[in-house]
Amino acid sequence: MKLIQLIVGLKLFRWVTRILALGIILFGLPFYFGYGNPTPFINPNYTFFDNLWLLIFPLVFIGLAWGWKNEKIGGFLITIPILIGFILSLITGKGLGGGPMMIPFVVGVLYLILGYKR
Repeated sequence: MKLIQLIVGLKLFRWVTRILALGIILFGLPFYFGYGNPTPFINPNYTFFDNLWLLIFPLVFIGLAWGWKNEKIGGFLITIPILIGFILSLITGKGLGGGPMMIPFVVGVLYLILGYKR
C-alpha cells in the first residue's frame, strides 16, 4: 500500500513540476524576447548584470524544457547558472539581482529531487 502511495505521489509531484516549468517557459519567453536584442554583449547600453542574465536565461529555458525528459540534466541546467548569477550578484554588491529567478530555481531543485528519486 505504501509503495502505491509513493508511486502516485511521485507521478503527481512530477506533473506539478512539469506544469510549473511549462508555465515559466510560456510566461518568460515573451519577456526574454521582448527585452529587445536578447543577444548578450551586443548592446552597449546593457549593464554587466543585464548581459549576465541574458546569458543565463537561455540555459534556464533549455533546462525547463529538457527536464520533461531527463530531470537531472534539466535540474542542473537550471540551478547551476542561476546560482552563478546569484553568487556574482552578491560578490559585486548588487544584492540578489534576479530575485524573480527564484521561481525557476525552485523548479530546478524539484527536477533534481525527482531525478535522484528514481
